[in-house]
Amino acid sequence: MRPVWRVADVRAAEAGLMATLPSGALMQRAAAGLARRCALLLADRGGVYGARVLLLVGSGDNGGDALYAGARLARRGAAVDVLLLTPGRAHADGLAALRAAGGRVVDRPSAVVDLVLDGIVGIGGTGGLRETADQLAGSLAERVGRDGTRATVVAVDVPSGVAVDTGHVPLTGAGRPAAVRADVTVAFGALKPALVVGPAAPLAGQVDLVDIGLTPWLRGSPALRVTEWSDVADWWPALGVSSEKYSRGVVGVATGSATYPGAAVLSVGGALAGPTGLVRYAGGARAEVVRQHPSVIATDRVADAGRVQAWVCGSGLGTGEDSAAELRAVLAAPVPVVLDADALTLLVDGKLADRLRGRDAPIVVTPHDREFARLCGEMPGEDRVAAALRLAAWMNAVVLLKGDRTIVGTPDGRAYVNPTGTPALATGGTGDVLAGLLGSLLAAGLAPERAAAAAAYLHGLAGREAAGGGPVTAPDVAAALRPVLARLG
Repeated sequence: MRPVWRVADVRAAEAGLMATLPSGALMQRAAAGLARRCALLLADRGGVYGARVLLLVGSGDNGGDALYAGARLARRGAAVDVLLLTPGRAHADGLAALRAAGGRVVDRPSAVVDLVLDGIVGIGGTGGLRETADQLAGSLAERVGRDGTRATVVAVDVPSGVAVDTGHVPLTGAGRPAAVRADVTVAFGALKPALVVGPAAPLAGQVDLVDIGLTPWLRGSPALRVTEWSDVADWWPALGVSSEKYSRGVVGVATGSATYPGAAVLSVGGALAGPTGLVRYAGGARAEVVRQHPSVIATDRVADAGRVQAWVCGSGLGTGEDSAAELRAVLAAPVPVVLDADALTLLVDGKLADRLRGRDAPIVVTPHDREFARLCGEMPGEDRVAAALRLAAWMNAVVLLKGDRTIVGTPDGRAYVNPTGTPALATGGTGDVLAGLLGSLLAAGLAPERAAAAAAYLHGLAGREAAGGGPVTAPDVAAALRPVLARLG
């Protein structure tokens, strides 16, 4: 997993490292990595020599990084212009280096720009871009390079204007993000939350991490961690020659109803795609589940289902008294449970939330934002990581807060973010598939936070493959899970 660090932790690490280096050495490391990445991008647009590069420079170290990187590009033959957003407060040595290399300060951008370097605001910025900077950021899409295509925008460390610790992005009066939209962000030393969570993450584009020697100086715990394919592969249960359906785990699925049989079919489909050896279904969609999934053992009630190693409950279950009774039966079982959709409504309306805190077996809840608001009384707000962790602590449960960048929070304060999300999954029934897969992972023996992180990661990949650039349905996602999971061996 890749660690993600808050601004205060990064600042402290930088201070510790700089105390061991000659003055300015750390900035030169950052500028060298930044210039190297810019040169690679320019190589795809005709090369560095003769390229037109525009630097947007504010005050502070981010502007210094941009200026020193611009000087390196200028020495390789690029025509480098700099717009100073705070004249008189720019990094003096960086500006002198740029001018010595042949760069020039301008009042307005050139008509032809191949690459824009965003050095307006760094990790200390707050509150979005100011008006002049915002106007400049908004005009970047209008710039074209020598080849007639839009200029490539590279952000220095983070896109200017984003809230670095939360990923929040303020909006302008016109309702658009008051921040730079980058094609590439070159981050120095450590990932920051805005690069991986919230509405800021898409503005970062492709994130490249430059090693400046910071890692040994990062202390304490990261703000969150990013799940990677290698993590999921390491966690995935391995089959052996003695494996059989019961040793692989049995998952119970209490979802759907006569009114919503599709929710049962989809959640069972997600469970069948997972690593367990057997699925037991209990509910009002029994006939439809068996028709579409004949390997499933089906009953009408949870009490009659038999032994399982985990339960999935809620999708399409309904919110009447019979549904509440089934939820109570699931919660009474001494095994991990996944609570989704109607089960979350029943927790609130049926006043069953108190049953969670005294429960010994793990619980994973999977709310989207509106379900989160029902549980908490308010929307997640600007800091989705903090919101997920608050709910996890209050419910004594692992929280999988669904979204484009799904967050997994644990009761003891650990947080994980999923990088594979896609807006294509924002369609009916895809959450049912996710819940079924998550239950299968729990039944196979994964720790609840790992099961949640792995399920979100694989579900996101399946959503991307199912979409293929077009619309996607929940059955498409369930079908796409199988080839995705097959790559795990």
